[in-house]
Amino acid sequence: MPRQPQPPPIDGALLINKPRGKTSHDVVEAVRRIVGFRQIGHLGTLDPLATGVLALLLGRSTRLAQFYAGRRKRYDCTFRFGFATDTYDADGTPQGPDAAPSLTREELEPLAAQLTGRFSQMPPPFSAKKVQGRPAHELARKKKPVELKPVEVEVYEFSLRDVQGPTARFVIECAAGTYIRALAHELGRLQGTGAHLAEITRTAVGEFTLDQTVTLEELQDAFRRGKLVDIVIPLERLLPELPRVTVLPVVEKRVRHGAQFKVQIAQIQPGHITPAPGATAQLDSGEWKPARLRVFNQHERLIAIAQAVVPRLYQPVVVLDAAP
Repeated sequence: MPRQPQPPPIDGALLINKPRGKTSHDVVEAVRRIVGFRQIGHLGTLDPLATGVLALLLGRSTRLAQFYAGRRKRYDCTFRFGFATDTYDADGTPQGPDAAPSLTREELEPLAAQLTGRFSQMPPPFSAKKVQGRPAHELARKKKPVELKPVEVEVYEFSLRDVQGPTARFVIECAAGTYIRALAHELGRLQGTGAHLAEITRTAVGEFTLDQTVTLEELQDAFRRGKLVDIVIPLERLLPELPRVTVLPVVEKRVRHGAQFKVQIAQIQPGHITPAPGATAQLDSGEWKPARLRVFNQHERLIAIAQAVVPRLYQPVVVLDAAP
């Protein structure tokens, strides 16, 4: 039986509300089965325990993932105090008896303030961090020693929203690469009775928010009704913070061949983004980035992302519509 051709990929971002108990890989594979093509990547994984924003890039949009690497993340999470676990979350094995403390706001807020700002964080032993080429969690499950190195992270907001008995709910905004489980573990150490992450929902990845997400069931329904395009953020609307330029056909040809090209300052339109309610306070961590712009052709198609070489001279770094 001849193999059925794959439908053409859709280019853009798809925001999934990840269900609890599924890995990010599980969700990506489910989306691939639903939409019928494999060119799908994600902008940062979530633990199986977590729910919330799992941002996926489809089709040619996967080539833009590198420009999203610094996006801030925002979480609504619940910490359970009284005992730590080996995985730092509710899926792990308790590391002692339950002290069941009765917490107060006055006790916890100064401790959370100690974990705000830029500091070194030790990743959890049950994590995807590589140790001699193997994920740390593989060694941890086999009770083998896991030697991880601390990494620098940054927490911009660590706000206590509610306290009830031994549980506390926080809103956290942080740079990419920060482990919320490790924050729970460290906060429990500072408090004295231990703690672990009980529940967590990622509410934003930069400009992408929980209100924009769809469930896998809603995705399946949209695909069945031929409405997939209605829930995908088009390629041309991605990276809106970058300035843009629209080029003439003669320049488009150079861009599509990956050649340097010149633009006049007056041709460049500034980037603009109006953050949705619930988005991160800023898109990225604030580290220096080279001057880049989005390049459109006369048909309003995004054809490349280019980087400044000298003023008014740009080099394409990603070409989405390459020359045949």
